[in-house]
Amino acid sequence: MPVADADLLGDSDSSAPLTELPFPSLTKSHILNCSYHSWYPRYRSLTPKARLIALCASFLSYLRADGIVLPPENSRARQPPDPLTPPPSDSDSEDWEDEDNDPSEAWSNVHAKVQETIKELGGSVMPKLNWSAPKDATWISATNSMECRSANDIYLLLKSSDFVTHDLEQVWDGVEDEEEEYQSDEGNESDGSEQEASRRKAEEMLDEVPYHLVLRKTVPAYNPALEFRCFVRSRHLLCISQRDLNYFSFLRVLVPKLRSLIQAFYQKNLQRSFPDQDFTFDVYIPPPHDRVWLIDINPWAIRTDPLLFSWLEILSMPAPEFAAATALQASINGHALQTEPQDDETDSVEASDNENEEDIYTPEFRLVNRDDPEAYAFNTPKFSAHKLPKDVVDASNDGEVGLRQFMGTWRDIVRRQETEEKTKDMG
Repeated sequence: MPVADADLLGDSDSSAPLTELPFPSLTKSHILNCSYHSWYPRYRSLTPKARLIALCASFLSYLRADGIVLPPENSRARQPPDPLTPPPSDSDSEDWEDEDNDPSEAWSNVHAKVQETIKELGGSVMPKLNWSAPKDATWISATNSMECRSANDIYLLLKSSDFVTHDLEQVWDGVEDEEEEYQSDEGNESDGSEQEASRRKAEEMLDEVPYHLVLRKTVPAYNPALEFRCFVRSRHLLCISQRDLNYFSFLRVLVPKLRSLIQAFYQKNLQRSFPDQDFTFDVYIPPPHDRVWLIDINPWAIRTDPLLFSWLEILSMPAPEFAAATALQASINGHALQTEPQDDETDSVEASDNENEEDIYTPEFRLVNRDDPEAYAFNTPKFSAHKLPKDVVDASNDGEVGLRQFMGTWRDIVRRQETEEKTKDMG
């Protein structure tokens, strides 16, 4: 299980305690290299089937806007009023106006492309933006999962997700090169002008991000127990963690095979081709456990969840590159004590040394054990910190109709409170 941060700090050779995690400088280029749109063309054959849709500014504004207003369904066309029906109340009129409001008019091309892509991928997709999937918003989905069968299913997840909001509003958090550019501006501005400059800078930075909606074909019989997060430092596979924090008894016997598959996959496909030397990547290895699928690539930064490790533990691990160099030197010294090989033997010795160098370091493969606290994670709802009150969740279980009724009730409560406040002020 993860080593306690206090233990690592206590064992440190330095007399001064660490005040922050010793991450390398986080750059804008590293964040962009980990964006799905950046790495997908290079590794397309290694990933489950997916389609990318370039997003326009109006759609991004829709995602950033407060409230959830979904485009009307084609099957819910407005019917002409019945002359025998009494005129609607004010609240009913507002609800009727909400139904007529079609936010997709400003981004009709994106809306049409989303609908076409869902059909192309078999009618069921799982959405995400450049970096994050709305896993924290599945509580609002009718299926309580990431599976989406309509465009509105996708929009509802995206607009309800804090993870997606982070992609939109805080993508450059901790990026030092951007902070330095901003700090190089004039330093004698007032607090108000500094805030305004910061807002403008943030908008300029967001405008530079080529946002995409990623729609991945839903994987049938997907087993989250077989998804793993891999940590790469200095182009060496350092350690591997189970992603689903529940105990699965069958995983233990599979560890040697899974580790071998992941190592071979990394060395063949990512080690020399990914632009950065430090990063993490997620893989999925379904039965019969003979192929590795690349699911995602994540930044080497505190924003990435270390799962069964801690970031301090990962950053403090002995460097495998030094272990490889030491073992290689020992191997060279051992050869020097023997009779010098003939020319035709030299190539085979060098090849053997190179192969051994790759196999010197064995990445730690960490699973949830039966007695670990994480083994009982199923008792705690995932992403509970991002969820809403029970009334909202109950309304979402009835789909769009339930949400509209809840919104109408909430609107009446707000009006009543405003009326009471005005009455008190007048009195």
